[in-house]
Amino acid sequence: MKLWTQGGVGLCGGVGLDFPAEAQAWLDDMAIDTTGLRRDPEHRSLRAWQIIEEDGRRTQVWRTQGATIPTHLALRPEQVPKHYWAARGFHFGVHPEAPNLPIMQALQAHGVTVSVEPFREASRPLSDAELRALLTSCELFSPNLVEAETLVGSGEPLALIRRLTDAGATIVAMRMGADGSLVHHAATGETHHIPAVKTAVVDPVGAGNAYCGALLVGWLETGDLRRAGMYGSVAASFLVEQYGLPAPRPDLRQEAARRLASLTCT
Repeated sequence: MKLWTQGGVGLCGGVGLDFPAEAQAWLDDMAIDTTGLRRDPEHRSLRAWQIIEEDGRRTQVWRTQGATIPTHLALRPEQVPKHYWAARGFHFGVHPEAPNLPIMQALQAHGVTVSVEPFREASRPLSDAELRALLTSCELFSPNLVEAETLVGSGEPLALIRRLTDAGATIVAMRMGADGSLVHHAATGETHHIPAVKTAVVDPVGAGNAYCGALLVGWLETGDLRRAGMYGSVAASFLVEQYGLPAPRPDLRQEAARRLASLTCT
């Protein structure tokens, strides 16, 4: 988000008292508002292993156990700082079979554009009503191929997108790793293939988050779906180049502009 906007960007979530100082320093260096971070004095920060196999399959193994997980992942309307309700957009991840519909719907009622990505694939089939409730509680929905198939069955990317829009999705951004993404607007039928930025891939963890945040900013600030997808592709490219977060750099926006210019979309 911060890559493409001069406006304010805030972070809302739960951490423990052991939240790493270097993580806070990165947020401070990037001028991210952290008044939405809840620091729990009774639980440690969440930790998990991300196991990534050669074929791209990813498995998350929680290293944190017990009540810490629901405590940190919970987000109730009263836990959102008052000034965040004036935000133009709000992005977060969900467990598809148990999405936080109250917060999504409350944000929508305040005129906030809601963007959602699944944390992971669905652990069980969703009923038609559950799927529609999930997809109509956000304006932008961005799964990867595996996550989409657990929601609407196997098929080619465009077929998956059609099933998601038939179920109620407004804008779908299908993330396809090295093959880029497909962005589609249900109301207009507009569809674009957005290639991945060519770069040396070290670690894909976090690329989907970066893509979605940039996509949301691009949509809000330009209203151009193709350009929003390109913003997402560029943001993701910075995340895959190292383990962890990219270090703040003075030429970040200039390099982002160069990568944006290098993309040729269809």
